Amino acid sequence: MTQDELKTLVGQAALQYVVPGEIVGVGTGSTVNKFIDALATMKDQIIGAVSSSEASTVRLKALGIPVFDSNAVEDLSVYIDGADEIDHHGYMIKGGGAALTREKIVAAQSRRFVCIADESKLVTALGAFPLPVEVIPMAAHRLMRQFAVLGGVAKLRMKDGLPLVTDNGQHILDVTGLQITDPLGFESQVNQWPGVVTVGVFAHQKAHVCLLGTPDGVKTLKFG
Repeated sequence: MTQDELKTLVGQAALQYVVPGEIVGVGTGSTVNKFIDALATMKDQIIGAVSSSEASTVRLKALGIPVFDSNAVEDLSVYIDGADEIDHHGYMIKGGGAALTREKIVAAQSRRFVCIADESKLVTALGAFPLPVEVIPMAAHRLMRQFAVLGGVAKLRMKDGLPLVTDNGQHILDVTGLQITDPLGFESQVNQWPGVVTVGVFAHQKAHVCLLGTPDGVKTLKFG
């Protein structure tokens, strides 16, 4: 099966975690787009969605699924999103689509995080995928130097020759050269650095379940 077919498979499998009559948290990215398409088949059974990005909001609304502001919703039964990497504890690296801050907000609002991914995203240790960090622009170069102290190489993410601007009006650093052996500690440490909006390690908001697309079908991983 192609990677696209595996994404379709897990996007459809995630429907089993959607609670009828409630609002579902929806993430961002190519795998989540497959889930949104699948969600449209049961849109009459849910109230709507809280979205983690402008791109997902546009896609949801185009399919006739109401989108609510997160401030209008007390909590969510489930948040369904992809990952750039996920380890065997449910810790993730996210932010390849530049929506990590809003993703972390919606994840924190949800009682259960269901990660949907193809099997190439499962790793033994986080860090092979460049770590996204959303930063306030005036702090970018100082934060690059702080990552260098940890052995990382941070580069400003560009788009069309200019620094990429997130939905929150900030910039993204992509950091390579790190092996994150203590995701909880690392996330707490970097989030304290002045100028960091969010680091793309999801350890405090880790996955409870991962639906992993494999050539043999969907494999379900559960984390304590």
